[in-house]
Amino acid sequence: MSHPVDELRAAVERAAKATAGEDAPEPKSRPTLERPRQAEHGDYATNAAMLLAPVMGAKPREIADRLAKELADGLGDRLARVEVAGPGFLNLFLADAWYADALKHVLEAGDRFGAGGAESFKSINLEFVSANPTGPLHVGHARNAAYGDALARLLSFVGHDVTREYYINDFGSQVRNLGLSVQARARGEEIPEDGYQGEYVSTLALEIKDAADRPVEEVADEAVAMMLERAKDSLHAFGVEFDVWFSERSLHEERGGEPSAVRHAFDVLRERGHLYEQDGATWLRTTEFGDDKDRVVQRSNGDYTYFASDIAYAQNKRERGFDHMIYILGADHHGYVARMKAAYQALGGDPDTLDLLIMQFVHLVRGGEKVQMSKRAGEYVTLDDLMEEIGVDAARWFLLNRSHDTTIEVDLELAKSESSENPVYYVQYAHARIAQVLAKAGEERVEEALREPAAEGLELHPSERALVMKLLAWPEEVTEAAERRAVHRVAAYALELAQVFTAFYRDCRIVGADTPELGSFRLALAVATKRTIARALDLLGVSAPESM
Repeated sequence: MSHPVDELRAAVERAAKATAGEDAPEPKSRPTLERPRQAEHGDYATNAAMLLAPVMGAKPREIADRLAKELADGLGDRLARVEVAGPGFLNLFLADAWYADALKHVLEAGDRFGAGGAESFKSINLEFVSANPTGPLHVGHARNAAYGDALARLLSFVGHDVTREYYINDFGSQVRNLGLSVQARARGEEIPEDGYQGEYVSTLALEIKDAADRPVEEVADEAVAMMLERAKDSLHAFGVEFDVWFSERSLHEERGGEPSAVRHAFDVLRERGHLYEQDGATWLRTTEFGDDKDRVVQRSNGDYTYFASDIAYAQNKRERGFDHMIYILGADHHGYVARMKAAYQALGGDPDTLDLLIMQFVHLVRGGEKVQMSKRAGEYVTLDDLMEEIGVDAARWFLLNRSHDTTIEVDLELAKSESSENPVYYVQYAHARIAQVLAKAGEERVEEALREPAAEGLELHPSERALVMKLLAWPEEVTEAAERRAVHRVAAYALELAQVFTAFYRDCRIVGADTPELGSFRLALAVATKRTIARALDLLGVSAPESM
């Protein structure tokens, strides 16, 4: 059974074809079918009559009258009435029988309602978090983690194959600086310039055996391994898992006589004519592909730049066969986008298959005052701190309910409150309330309602119709959210659905309805709503409690 709105759109197109005649030329565009802003203008409106006017050489309102009759014949008892408005719009008022059929469609789809809406299947590599393993994960990383994980869930739900990847920055001067910092603490000395502050460095100095006396490289490697394990534990507690943990260091290693991944990428670029030497350094000619200046990839002293690793990493992903690659980047990476797309094109890749998404900052607010954070001084709120203070569900919701490209403030007191002012509590409470209603009705009665959710002749309350309409919006909403990488739209939808359900719960008695048939419809509607709220929360990585 196709989506009821798709069937309605098809009915409009059939009516338009019948009105124009089989031999009439096709209109310039397909008729639209949209929800009017005002309820008194019907359930849907279409511009079909105005599109047919130039084709038929008649006034739109005259065509609208004929089109209305065709629609009434085609939809039968699913259409209550049609009104002609303005220059020739048709306002469609749907009958309760249409709403009953729509609910059946939602129920038949089960837990997969709204799934698989992607236009075409893609194998997607999604890299996110990728924080330097030189310090604990903080709230900025938490936002990247919540967003990347929710986006992966969303892309998988609509039909893509997603590989979640963490890029471990375990190569370069920052690793040695961590080792030097640990050794300084182990010896009771001051942290060196460019070193790392924070209590965690002192903890590492105590936990790493003989840190003061061993070679700094060994200490650094052990410290990185320990910090990485702690990051994995924090992310696991936050509900975030990765398929691949990719080491930057591996890009520089030669194995089995083969060149390193960096050298291999250079060979590809050189063969394509995009590398050149100047002042003893090796440059990539990124200006050929839209960058504002060429970029150094190997310095005159022989050291590779960070960009060299990035290029080799992109080539590695490309050779692993992904159709699309998504990078979730920090707010300080704006200049990185053009150069990375240019480098990928220089490698022979399609830059349009690369999405580089820039996350914005997170500010924590307590008592109306911002919580100060300073990474340099080692004073910051960690992901673990955030989870401990407001819990995983609230943390994920408040990090996700605004667009990733806007700076957000997380009100810690609001996030902890158990009130209707707290959106995540409100949505979870709606789910728990439905669970309680269904428990009160009893499993046998609910199963009976799902077998026969609607009977002929039902007269529905406006709140029932509004709830069915809100449910029907889910497939398009979730598909568009995935396409636009707009995870916050799922949170907005979940909140709106909970609000519409609350109005329905206020206006319509579910258990003990006036008739058994009406009770069945309302129980079935409650089940469909509960499933959809649970699915939306799951895509956000937020739990859907059965009781609160």
